[in-house]
Amino acid sequence: QVQLVESGGGLVQAGVSLRLSCTASGRTYSRLAMGWFRQAPGKEREFVAATSWAGATTLYADSVKGRFTISRDNAKNTVYLQMNSLKPEDTAIYYCAAGPIATQEQRNFGSWGQGTQVTVSS
Repeated sequence: QVQLVESGGGLVQAGVSLRLSCTASGRTYSRLAMGWFRQAPGKEREFVAATSWAGATTLYADSVKGRFTISRDNAKNTVYLQMNSLKPEDTAIYYCAAGPIATQEQRNFGSWGQGTQVTVSS
C-alpha cells in the first residue's frame, strides 16, 4: 500500500495558476501510474489527468486539456498538477491516486490521498 498526501490547494481568482503536489510513501512509488481526480460540490468524482510511471503516457480530461499539466519526479516520489487559466468550474476537492496503469477509470487506482481543496472565484 502506498500513502499519498496532496498539498498546494487554496483560494484563487479566475485566470491565475496553481500547482498541486502529491507525495507518496510506502510501496515502490516509481512503478505506479499516478492520477488526479476531482469532486465538485454535489457532483461525482471525475477524472482530471493521469501519467504512467515513466511519464511516457499522459491523459487529460477534455475540460482541462491545454490548461493543466501532469508531471512527476520519481526521485522525489512526487507527482504534480500544474493548473493554468483556472476557471470557477475548476472548484473542487482534488485527489491524487496511484495504480498499476494510467487510465481514466477510478477503479484502476487502489490508493488515494485525502484531497486538497481548490476554490476559484470569479
